[in-house]
Amino acid sequence: MNVDVIRAGVALEASNPDTARRLGPVAYFNCFSGIVWREVLRFLHQRERFFSALVRPLVWLFIFAAGFRQVLGVSIIPPYETYVLYEVYVVPGLVGMILLFNAMQSSLSMVYDRETGAMRTLLVSPFPRSFLLLSKLAGGVAVAAIQAYVFLAIFYFWEADVPTYSFSAGGSAEPITVSGQLLLLLVPALLVLLHLLNSATGKLSDAVMSKVLWAGTALEIAILIGAIFLWNLSAPSMNYVTVLPALLLAGLMLGSISLFLSSVIKQLENFAGVMNFVIFPMFFASSALYPLWRIRESSPLLYEICRLNPFTYAVELIRFALYGQIGPRVEDGSLDLTNLYVCIGYTVFFLGAAIYAYNPSKGLIARRGGPGGAG
Repeated sequence: MNVDVIRAGVALEASNPDTARRLGPVAYFNCFSGIVWREVLRFLHQRERFFSALVRPLVWLFIFAAGFRQVLGVSIIPPYETYVLYEVYVVPGLVGMILLFNAMQSSLSMVYDRETGAMRTLLVSPFPRSFLLLSKLAGGVAVAAIQAYVFLAIFYFWEADVPTYSFSAGGSAEPITVSGQLLLLLVPALLVLLHLLNSATGKLSDAVMSKVLWAGTALEIAILIGAIFLWNLSAPSMNYVTVLPALLLAGLMLGSISLFLSSVIKQLENFAGVMNFVIFPMFFASSALYPLWRIRESSPLLYEICRLNPFTYAVELIRFALYGQIGPRVEDGSLDLTNLYVCIGYTVFFLGAAIYAYNPSKGLIARRGGPGGAG
């Protein structure tokens, strides 16, 4: 039945070849903004997804990076002009982790939409299939960029020189010293605790919880802005503006890979296998956690694998962009744009492969009976 519906949709487009031509720029913009906004709203309504997306990089930043600081020193390599702490080095890799896991989450969403039939409804619209898939991809990248900037904001206050406060308990007891960073986490901790309690008891409705979370978020933003001026904090050590294009391009590349994988995954249950055989090898076999020169010293074979890994180039593109650079300079003074070119090349290749795979007449979807499921 799914095949018949898809073929009917294709026949409808074929019988009306001027349908897409009659769609003006406003219609394309409305379609694009609608799909992107749908992805953003889905992300905002799935609060557990937001917290889980931040837990992984924050665990690496607060626990692993602090433990490895004395073990893994980072020498002066571009774009760094001096020795840096290990937690500073891993920030681009952790931002890339957010983009990578969000891309695979979008892949899971695509498989779910295909099984429920939502993808079938989307692809039989009069808009070009490539435009619809690109809009879906842009929505996932927008969500990933939001998560990445929240993480960068947390890192800014983590590395900032904030004051400490001492509270006397009275008598001869030792005063209690509290870091200002812990005070900044008070409102988020209360929101998480309230969310956990409400999940267990169900006392508050979703509408009330949404209002409480939005009010708490606004309060936390006001506290953070006030802390910057009250404590006279300096500007971030990294450039959070120039990194945006790198985030978008890296997100597009990883999203294109996940978009192609969503056409390969036949069932939702197979997604766990993709997590084990795609995400973790891409993350660990890269420069996200350690410089490539250290990998080359320990294992030349692993070094070559890391060089073939597209995630390596995404991480390095983000790393240089965080310091306002496109790439390293070679001996003759020119810029090495390998990271940029590789990311663009992988994006074009996998996006083209995904568009072909979602073609109901020739791609991988056709072999399984259309995007609505098996025919």
